[in-house]
Amino acid sequence: MNEVQPIRSKETIRQIKNYLKVTSFRNYILFSMGIHSGLRVSDLLNLKVGAVRDQMHINFVAEKTKNRRKKRKRKKFIIHPEYFDDLMLYIADMPDDAYLFASRQRKTNTGAVGEPICRETAWRMISNVAERFGLENIGTHSLRKTWGYQLVMSTPPEQSAFVMALLMEMFGHETQEETLRYLGLTQDAMDRAILRLSYTQSG
Repeated sequence: MNEVQPIRSKETIRQIKNYLKVTSFRNYILFSMGIHSGLRVSDLLNLKVGAVRDQMHINFVAEKTKNRRKKRKRKKFIIHPEYFDDLMLYIADMPDDAYLFASRQRKTNTGAVGEPICRETAWRMISNVAERFGLENIGTHSLRKTWGYQLVMSTPPEQSAFVMALLMEMFGHETQEETLRYLGLTQDAMDRAILRLSYTQSG
């Protein structure tokens, strides 16, 4: 099974955002928050409206299962200006205790309404978008990886060590190599190096 990849092209990201904005505003907000925050989709789905209304930052407790033990870690991230106004428009008529990404359907097993969409629904949305835009090996983790990948690629060389340290902390990685592999950057770096290699040019 191939590991999911980040979305590397900024132009493709712009096209996806424009497409989702007119087809599903909820999915557009979910996609935008994912690629701007680096949060897991499971954490995004647990957010409620009151946590984001008129806020510049969102404080929440992330849950991660590792070695069969549930770990809870307090996180804080900024609501990026690129989607802030759209997010406020999206939640304008929602109560503070509503889930940010609530399902429109009643739960078949419990009959509950207003519950967050499940991870499988988010995966289906992302997979459909990936197919539409000709992307391969894309899944829910791709949003988180896209955030990290684009952050690294847009960072000036003199700040790269600092940004890498931040990413290692965010992803819970112990080494830089682990983060580079996670983001698919080792292969990208190798590809660029090979393309620069020439046996026909002197020098």
